[in-house]
Amino acid sequence: MSEQLTAILPLLFFFVLMFAAMYFFTIRPQRKRQKEQEELLLSLKKGTKVMTSSGLYGVVEDIGDTSVVLKTESGALVRYSKLSVIARQPQ
Repeated sequence: MSEQLTAILPLLFFFVLMFAAMYFFTIRPQRKRQKEQEELLLSLKKGTKVMTSSGLYGVVEDIGDTSVVLKTESGALVRYSKLSVIARQPQ
């Protein structure tokens, strides 16, 4: 019985080590990025300069539940999904 246990322990240790590595290299950084994105979306207000995931730079003109209206340099108003806002630009 103890021979079977000693044969399984290295395998069990390997699986625990692989899960820990996966957690620290994939799951934890993803959760951190999600938290930062949520904080960015909650802090949006009129006049905030932002960049979207498509590379559009604009100033927030109006904020809805799921969308945001951005004013571009040319003065055009464009409606984007809130989730597409990925960064705030320096004021």
